[in-house]
Amino acid sequence: MGFIVGLTGGIGSGKSAVAARFADLGIAVVDTDAIAHELTGAGGAAMPAIAAAFGSAVVSAAGALDRAAMRRLAFADAGVRQRLEDILHPMIRHEALARCEQALSQHSPYVILAVPLLVESGAYRAHIRRVLVVDCDEAVQEQRVMARSGLAADEVRRIMSTQAARAERRAAADDIIDNNGDLAALIPQVEALHDRYLAASEKRP
Repeated sequence: MGFIVGLTGGIGSGKSAVAARFADLGIAVVDTDAIAHELTGAGGAAMPAIAAAFGSAVVSAAGALDRAAMRRLAFADAGVRQRLEDILHPMIRHEALARCEQALSQHSPYVILAVPLLVESGAYRAHIRRVLVVDCDEAVQEQRVMARSGLAADEVRRIMSTQAARAERRAAADDIIDNNGDLAALIPQVEALHDRYLAASEKRP
């Protein structure tokens, strides 16, 4: 497979803003979160296996995953999350890599593969050439997530505690984007990496 950059970062770090900028530069972005939503949407490919594993109580009237019901089930049974991941993750990975291959064969000199838990899972590492971490202070993460979601600070910190520590992500990174500032500070960092990735992929226009 060609040149794939794995994009990751903690919640609220700004992964989506970075991915959008790469897309603006004409680079294909494959987002595993978006694939997960497709697989668990109405008529999604993962829904028969999910319904078989957890019952109709986690399936909405439209045939999509009832996320609130799934959360309640996972809260009551610690093994539920792992069983759900065992169903979803292989399907997500298969679809993501297929989309990467398609983009590389058609038009994109390299691909940004956005995987929120890239460092935690390790499942994609054999397929990517560079790990790009979007990094910011943990206090900035908290503020951003609270502002966009309305969650309380302790809820945000609880989510952050389930993810790799900031130092662990930085240690795993080949490249780091500092996103403590605003979009104006983000853009030149993305553009500089874009030039480097074009050169490395040997497909500079």
